Amino acid sequence: MAICVSGSHTLFVNSSNLKTVAVLSREKKMRVQYDLKQGQSRNFHELPSGLSMEVIVQKGAKKNTNFEYPPLVFVHGSYHAAWCWAEHWLPFFSSSGHDCYAISLLGQGESDSPPDSVAGTLQTHARDVADFICRNIGSPPVLVGHSFGGLIIQYYISNLGSDELKEDLYPKLKGAVLVCSVPPSGNSGIVWRYIFSKPIVAFKVTRSLAAKAFQTSLSLCRETFFSATMEDHVVRRYQELMKESSRMPLFDLRKLNASLPVPSVPNCPFEILVLGAKDDFIVDAEGLKETAKFYGVPPVCVDAIAHDMMLDVSWEKGAEVIFSWLNGSEK
Repeated sequence: MAICVSGSHTLFVNSSNLKTVAVLSREKKMRVQYDLKQGQSRNFHELPSGLSMEVIVQKGAKKNTNFEYPPLVFVHGSYHAAWCWAEHWLPFFSSSGHDCYAISLLGQGESDSPPDSVAGTLQTHARDVADFICRNIGSPPVLVGHSFGGLIIQYYISNLGSDELKEDLYPKLKGAVLVCSVPPSGNSGIVWRYIFSKPIVAFKVTRSLAAKAFQTSLSLCRETFFSATMEDHVVRRYQELMKESSRMPLFDLRKLNASLPVPSVPNCPFEILVLGAKDDFIVDAEGLKETAKFYGVPPVCVDAIAHDMMLDVSWEKGAEVIFSWLNGSEK
């Protein structure tokens, strides 16, 4: 069973076809609210644990064609939630005919929090995504993951492509897009490269993310996530949403790094797009190359755009690359 909120109303949603029945409103967890755009609805998917995940949905526009567009399921990274996709990319891809679903992982956005100090592990997050797909999506979707969300998708892929790890819990995919993704070995390699080659950048990244200084410094928030040309009022709006999005860390990073790299996938049954940003302050060029090499695909690096590709000033650049790739992979 899932739950849906549209405007001021909360709705139960049948997990197989998202039909709605009105019920009482659900208590909001974010003090700063994200206002949904026209055509979007806020749903809550109940996991086997009884905890619920927020899912922002925007159905695809009807096209005059017999072609079926694969649904897209979006997974965010640290300090973000489903809203980061709803701002630009959900309207863009839904207008192209794709049903779009943006998930807030546990402990993030309006999703419930587990009774632990961290939101989960690579395994539990991937299984939560799989459970949502299994119970709500009728055909194999394309998974789109950003930053640590990309690493979660990589673990999901490993369960589909490895005989040792293959589980019936993971529904098949049409494809996957890794956007400014943490590489398969984790972020430790990136950190060490920065320490030796760009010590000032290493200090800034650590201060911004580990010490959460991006939450109080507008200039550091912009430098970490966005292009220099983004206006102050826009950065401030996203900064406030990010401050409210993460009530607990996505992972215990020490335990996460000990579990990496993700298992290799020698015979991946679908196409993968590895997409990076030229002005990424967090994931460097070597990290992008590592991920692309791991999957045997050429990396695609978008010029004049920062780590938060889906929110940045030129957000359409990355969206258009993915759109072209989707059109090619669907032929």
